[in-house]
Amino acid sequence: MMEALGTLDLVLAATVFATAALITLSLALLWEAVRRWLRERSATQALRRIGDREHDRSEDAPDRGERLVVEDRPLGPAWLEPLLLRLPQRADLQRLLDQAGLRWSVGSLILACLGAGIGIGFAAAVLARSPLAAVLLAAAGAYVPLAWVKLKRRRRFQAFEEHFPDAIDLLARAARAGHSLAAGIQVVGEEAEEPAATEFRQIYQEQRFGLPFSESLLSLADRMDLVDVRIFVTAVLIQRESGGNLAENLDGLSGVIRSRFRFKRDVKTKSAHGRMTSVVVGLAPFVAGIGMYALNPDYMTPLFVEPLGRAALAVGAVMMLAGFFVVRRMADLQV
Repeated sequence: MMEALGTLDLVLAATVFATAALITLSLALLWEAVRRWLRERSATQALRRIGDREHDRSEDAPDRGERLVVEDRPLGPAWLEPLLLRLPQRADLQRLLDQAGLRWSVGSLILACLGAGIGIGFAAAVLARSPLAAVLLAAAGAYVPLAWVKLKRRRRFQAFEEHFPDAIDLLARAARAGHSLAAGIQVVGEEAEEPAATEFRQIYQEQRFGLPFSESLLSLADRMDLVDVRIFVTAVLIQRESGGNLAENLDGLSGVIRSRFRFKRDVKTKSAHGRMTSVVVGLAPFVAGIGMYALNPDYMTPLFVEPLGRAALAVGAVMMLAGFFVVRRMADLQV
């Protein structure tokens, strides 16, 4: 009887979590589709107004002063925007999404976090019947979408860092061939590997539309928060102020960046044991618990049914998370 109740609780918890997750995902996808449709319609209307203005000009009609403007992206659904406007980390979250290369809005990310937190919290409440465990697991579940976005950003940064020296070499060859710096950046945007090509294309487009070149480079340093990028931006700005051979400076810079990249790879290789230890230590209790439950369910059932067992699970989960992050932090060497 006890085993049947445990199985029913597992099925109910999985059903609650799946339902909450699917509803949240559907809402987020629906909002993104509506947002894209609204942006396309706004752009189409603006282009039509420009066409009408050009037609009126051709007939010597007076200029009505209409112009095409770039509007801010909506933060989220209309009912959620008042809350998002009060969020102090709103700009940081939007920068995080841009750095990850995602087209999400801040509202979509908040909805995903709320849906994951509510789903996992309800599932924990049904399974463990402990308010403390439900709250703790809901907080952990709400962090999952944010952790996924940070993982996407880290992987994009790693890909950019890998192809950045080749992009600098391409820019140096363009400068050596007689191209201006702006034309060289255009060549890099067309020929380099992603995501470096996207970032250099944005620099070229920004300065084409009137943004000062120095501000375009500084915005690159804000988007790609890497030491190598800051060194590149500083070197180019100094060269533009004081003059010098840009091609030679870029060649030396690419060599320095490649040396740093090799050094970071060596450090990462040597710290692999510590990072693997954190994974093994974090997974060992779960593997042991699943194995013990499979061998003797009656022995493990009180851990999920009795109040003392649920409290022990909650305390153990908090201590495991703390230990996991501490070990990961110790193995994360900054170079």
